[in-house]
Amino acid sequence: MKHYPLSIITSVLIWILCLIPIPETQLNEISFIDKWTHFLMYGVFCFVLLLENSRNAKPANFIVILTLPIMQGILVELAQAYLTTCRSGDWFDALCNTLGVLVGLIVYSIWNRNLPL
Repeated sequence: MKHYPLSIITSVLIWILCLIPIPETQLNEISFIDKWTHFLMYGVFCFVLLLENSRNAKPANFIVILTLPIMQGILVELAQAYLTTCRSGDWFDALCNTLGVLVGLIVYSIWNRNLPL
């Protein structure tokens, strides 16, 4: 846990934001704002995971680093569907989460100037 503090904080923040009721704002008028939000949250989450992993003395398995945020995205959607009354799970959100993870990988690769595959 001490090697991934920002990743843990990011993960907890995503869980909180995805499970609490979100008030209506003018941003709701933007088409697919919820999808863009999921995309951005998981892109940042993946980038932070990869960044902290690159600084870790014992790098974790790359597949695990990509799988964890994708699995969290699916679990968040299931939690929204079955554990809350104020939110609803959406498989399109899970797809946006996954796309965000892939874009996070691409941004990290460009930033780090190498593809960690």
